[in-house]
Amino acid sequence: MQLGISTYTYGWAVGTPENRPTSALDEVGLLDRAGAFGVRLVQVGDNLPLHEFLPERLHALHQRAKRESVALEVGARGLTDSHLQRYIDLCEPLESRLLRFVVDAPGYEPSVDAVVALLRNAEPALRTNNLTLGLENHDRLLAREFAGIIERVGSPWVGICLDSVNSMGAGEGLHEVVRTLAPYTVNLHLKDFGIARLPHLMGFQIDGRIAGQGMLNIPWLVETIQAQGRCQTAILEQWVVPEPDLPTTLDKEAAWADESIRFLRTINGLDF
Repeated sequence: MQLGISTYTYGWAVGTPENRPTSALDEVGLLDRAGAFGVRLVQVGDNLPLHEFLPERLHALHQRAKRESVALEVGARGLTDSHLQRYIDLCEPLESRLLRFVVDAPGYEPSVDAVVALLRNAEPALRTNNLTLGLENHDRLLAREFAGIIERVGSPWVGICLDSVNSMGAGEGLHEVVRTLAPYTVNLHLKDFGIARLPHLMGFQIDGRIAGQGMLNIPWLVETIQAQGRCQTAILEQWVVPEPDLPTTLDKEAAWADESIRFLRTINGLDF
């Protein structure tokens, strides 16, 4: 699997459409960091929404990535017919072979039946464009529901973007999620995590860790997903626990990414 970074490697530095740092990390900065790491894959997620880019900015992104032999993958949120088609159309000029989609958006939580219908409607366009859609396991639906969606759509152009932590929000453990979704996985989000009991002993806290320093067994996960033969790319994502001020948080996030990439270089099955 080819290893890459994404806008969610640097969630604090990129920010969100509603709350961006004054000197936010943009697509140019992300390509700079990919070059410094020697990785040749960048996934642009919904925290830097490509559909808001002017055509000139999209063209510049594509040209820069092409000059540096960096493959681009596209991510979006809010699975509606129109938004899905918008992003299918965006993938072609960026030469993205993968479109990662989160189903839900603020105020929008479609039923499983609606998701199946949406994906069936889009399947001919995915096939025509030689584009694989990876539906990300988020924390509203259970792994078996995501698996059921993929089975019902029944297309090689639709699979799962497997995030290593998200399904904990639905009360599911990693091994259960991987066992259920590995056969459908077309894109992997490597996000290490830790679970610690709170000081008052009344509960646990789940948060991010530097890759290789948390509870995620990354060699096992990569080997398990790779054995299924469908997943071609793996993306480093991070849940960086913030510091009291933003500049210190951004420095911490960058340091975590550096250490994580160094660790991931040691993992069999991850290519640079």
